[in-house]
Amino acid sequence: MNNAVYCIALDHPHAEVIVDRLKGAGFPSSDISVLFPDKGGTRDFAHEQNTKMPEGATTGGVAGMGTGAILGWLAGIGTLAIPGVGPFIAAGPIMAALGGAAVGGAAGGIIGGLVGMGIPEYEAKLYDGKVRSGNILISVHTENSDQVKVVKQIFEDAKAEDIRSTSEASTPS
Repeated sequence: MNNAVYCIALDHPHAEVIVDRLKGAGFPSSDISVLFPDKGGTRDFAHEQNTKMPEGATTGGVAGMGTGAILGWLAGIGTLAIPGVGPFIAAGPIMAALGGAAVGGAAGGIIGGLVGMGIPEYEAKLYDGKVRSGNILISVHTENSDQVKVVKQIFEDAKAEDIRSTSEASTPS
């Protein structure tokens, strides 16, 4: 069964260290997700607006990398504007979860997307609050319990906070 391991990084340099260690351990960029508020606004990014999502979320592809080289290595990094929540930068499978049907669900916004990825609602609320306050959510898709252990060790060694793992739900493609 597939699992995901989650943590909170305190700031961009902290997230860069964690993602670099994950990369060094052989995890592909497509298995790593990050989510953080776009405090600089879209002025830091040249992006193209796409508004085809019926739920009202808007995503943009990032042309310039204001996020740093390591975070810029992640797959599918772009801006995501969630109505009523604000602008965020996301990469990896979490981008699909937040841009898909989960955003329009009863919980809505970040919480709905995280619950849609298989995170229990109480943990999704915890992560939502942390991300809204400026922290960075990092998640890693894992194939087996050995990978879960490796990711948790990387998170612990980097002094990440709120480390959790859960079985993944299938995310929209």
